[in-house]
Amino acid sequence: MSTEQAPAATEPVASAAQASSLGASAEVSTPPETPLTKLTARLPEIIKKADYSEMWGVELSPDGAHAPTQVVLVKFLRANNSDVAAAEKQLVSALEWRKKIQPASLVTETFDKAKFGDLGFVTVHKGESEDVKETVITWNIYGAVKDNKATFGNVEEFIRWRAALMELGVQKLRLNDIKEPLAEDAPDIHQMLQVHDYQSVSFFRMDPAVKAASKETIETFSMAYPELLAHKYFVNVPAIMGWMFGVMKLFLAPATLRKFHPMTSGTTLATELKGITASLPKEYGGQGPSVKEGETVKLAELAPKVEDKEDAAPASEPDSKAVETKEEPAVPAVVEKSPATEAETKVADEAAKKEIAA
Repeated sequence: MSTEQAPAATEPVASAAQASSLGASAEVSTPPETPLTKLTARLPEIIKKADYSEMWGVELSPDGAHAPTQVVLVKFLRANNSDVAAAEKQLVSALEWRKKIQPASLVTETFDKAKFGDLGFVTVHKGESEDVKETVITWNIYGAVKDNKATFGNVEEFIRWRAALMELGVQKLRLNDIKEPLAEDAPDIHQMLQVHDYQSVSFFRMDPAVKAASKETIETFSMAYPELLAHKYFVNVPAIMGWMFGVMKLFLAPATLRKFHPMTSGTTLATELKGITASLPKEYGGQGPSVKEGETVKLAELAPKVEDKEDAAPASEPDSKAVETKEEPAVPAVVEKSPATEAETKVADEAAKKEIAA
C-alpha cells in the first residue's frame, strides 16, 4: 500500500470519532430534569384545569426563563417538600380559589370599620445597612377587636378582609418585578414578616366564633399563600402561655420552629428586628411612627346587613370540629404528650406550617 492511500483509510475512523464527540456534547448540554422543570412543563395543563392563570399579581408563564413564575412555582414546591404532584394539586386549588374570590380586587373593596377598624396594617421598612433588604410586615392587632361576634361571626366576610390585607402585603413584595429566579436551596428573599399582637386579649375565653374563623383562615391561607411568610411573631403573649411554646419544641421540626417567635412584650420585637428599628413602630420598641399610621384596607361606616345576622347566628353554637382543632388566634396550641412519636411530630409540624401561612 502506498503512503498516498494511508490517509483515506483513517477517514472513517476520524468521522466516527467526530460523531461520537458531537453526541457526547449533546448529552452534556441537556439540562437535568428537576422538580421545577417538571412543574413548569405541567403549567399549561394546570392553567387549563383551573381556568385561571394569575397568582399573587404574576401572570403565570410556561416559559422557564420567566423569573416571577419560577419563583411562584418554587414556593409551591417548597411547601410540598418538592413533591411535584402535591405542588400541582395545591397550585390548582389556589388558582381556583383566586378565580372565585378575586382577592387582588379586594384591596379596593370597602370593609366595615366597626368590625375591622385598627385590626390590620401593612408597613414597609428600608434596611439600615446594605445587608438588610426592604422588609414588608403585616400586622394583626387582635386586641383591637371590639365585638368577637361582629368581627368573626361572618367567617366569609372575615376571610375576605384578611385576604385583602394579605394581598396588600403581597403587592409590596413586587413579585412581578423579579429578574432572577431562586437558585436551588437558596434562601427565599421574596417573603414578608407577620406580627400577631395579643395585647388585652383573653387566652382563656374560647369563643366559638373566633375558633371557627381562625380554623377557616388557617386552612385557606396555608393553601393559597404558601411560603410567603418568613417569620411569625406573637407579641404581648402572657408569660403563663409560654409553656405552650416549650411543648411545641417536642413536636415541631427545627426548621418550622425557627419561624415562630413568642414574646411577652411588644417592645421586644425591636431586638429581633435590629436592622429596621429606626422605622419600626414605637409600640414595638422602634423609633418609627405608630403602627396605626401604616397602610390598611379601605374602611367605612357601613349600615348592618340583614344577612350578617343570619350568617353570624350559627357561630354562637359550639362547633365540635372547631373545638378539636389545634389552632387558636392567640397562639398555636398543641397536645401535651411526651415523648412524641414520629407520626405525632409530623402531624403537629404540618399543622404549624399551616399556622405560619395564616
